[in-house]
Amino acid sequence: MSAPKPAPTPAPIPETPLFDRAGSHRGYELNKMAMSLVSAANREAFAADEEAYLDRYKLSPEQRAAVLARDWQGMIRLGGNIFYILKISALDPMPVTAIGAAQVGMDHEDFLVERLGKERRNG
Repeated sequence: MSAPKPAPTPAPIPETPLFDRAGSHRGYELNKMAMSLVSAANREAFAADEEAYLDRYKLSPEQRAAVLARDWQGMIRLGGNIFYILKISALDPMPVTAIGAAQVGMDHEDFLVERLGKERRNG
């Protein structure tokens, strides 16, 4: 009996980072840090001194800078999983749709209108 064929590699989607095994490894520390924010004590420590909190994790300089700048698209590109990254956004607070807009490089209101079919606010 022959070994099963490996699954085909999916075709890349332009400007869309694929969260695959390599991305999972690349983003391990970033995702670990973000997941730690489910604890109230950790959220308080993060809010009190973000840089000191990030020192607890082995983030790459690029990941660290992306977290501090709330560069959502950058965090995803650097291996962040959106489900973990949302833990960071909950501290600001920021609507999930604003993160979606940032990921595709759009203004938040334009994103709501063009991608989600909302009506544009007047004034």
